Amino acid sequence: MATIAYITNQFPSTVEWYVVEEIRELRRRGVRVIPCSSRKVDAATLPADLRELALETLYLEPLKWRSLLRALLDCLLQFRSIAEWTVAGLFESSEPATRRARTLLHTWLGVYYGLLLRDRGVEQIHVHHGYFSSWIAMVAARMLGIPFSMTLHGSDLLMHAAHMNTKLRECEFCITVSEFNREHIYAHYPTVDRNKVLVQRLGVEIPANSSKKRVHALGANRVPMLLAVGRLHPVKNHVFLLRACFLLRECGVRFRCLIVGDGPERAKLEFLIQELKIADLVTMVGHVPHDDIAEYYEAADLVLLTSHSEGIPLVLMEAMAHGKIVLAPSITGIPELVEAGKTGFLYAAGDLEQFVWQVEQICKSLSALGSIGRAAREHILQNFDQYKNLAKFADVFMQRIAHSDRSHADENFVLQQI
Repeated sequence: MATIAYITNQFPSTVEWYVVEEIRELRRRGVRVIPCSSRKVDAATLPADLRELALETLYLEPLKWRSLLRALLDCLLQFRSIAEWTVAGLFESSEPATRRARTLLHTWLGVYYGLLLRDRGVEQIHVHHGYFSSWIAMVAARMLGIPFSMTLHGSDLLMHAAHMNTKLRECEFCITVSEFNREHIYAHYPTVDRNKVLVQRLGVEIPANSSKKRVHALGANRVPMLLAVGRLHPVKNHVFLLRACFLLRECGVRFRCLIVGDGPERAKLEFLIQELKIADLVTMVGHVPHDDIAEYYEAADLVLLTSHSEGIPLVLMEAMAHGKIVLAPSITGIPELVEAGKTGFLYAAGDLEQFVWQVEQICKSLSALGSIGRAAREHILQNFDQYKNLAKFADVFMQRIAHSDRSHADENFVLQQI
């Protein structure tokens, strides 16, 4: 059975739990998977079920100087095989100068990664996200003479698509999470072979029963609970949410808002909460383990998303699986998940006035929106069930790597004949 190296920027991660589930599913199919990570993870900070994975993960960090020097020598000796990419990355790219300069470093790390994999029998490298790890994976695969493939999500393709044309051209196949992403690739990278771009949706675990604990007949002492779940990062645009909370209070809307997540924007957001004087309405919950997030969905009346960019957000899938009303921007692949007025609600991205109006109307109408919550849950059951979609992913992945094995075997046979 095939041996696959599976690399991400940081693994294992409680945020990107779907990578863990893909590895486990492939292993159940008999594939030998070597988990790899560009950045080191402190196993002690992880939940117990991920610590064992962390201990078996092949990390590029901490870098070993002897291997780095060997990689530098290999870069020079085999420069012809990667010269086209490196020259294009340095001189022909429209990327900022600093990012182009990092291409050299990532090429060096790619050769270094190839050295780490050299004696492990790896037949293919698969990388999650199109960030710098995808360049590292591409270089390593070239040095080892094996194919590489990748999964593209949202921001890695739509906002930070560094050298994406090269990566798409060189990859054996590309999995992406939405039809929107596939059409974006076709439109922006027209020379890429369309047959190698595959849509495979992610999915979430479906709770046994949708929430029946809270009947939306709001009493005098109960106010609607708004919930936002996500990393506190600029792309998630929590500043927009806090300004909306301020305006909702000015409009006389009664509510509470919980923000679940942690990240680099936390201090900025806490300052803004104080500045807007909404600390009595908004609570920054901080990081919540994925296994414990269900209770927050159960407590919510309306789940909000305010991101600048997304693939198809797992947060919305999870909320809808709990039968919750969701409101999200009408961007990227979100309309494939949320059908306005049927499985949830959409607003024009960046339109604060419309967002506030929508929240106000939903809060007033919660007792009449049960059918939308039920339709949302049914939509997830039919199209975004984690176990069904994992099985589909593994079927497609194994078919593709089998085809890749045959193609490379044919190439080697031809070379031997020559």
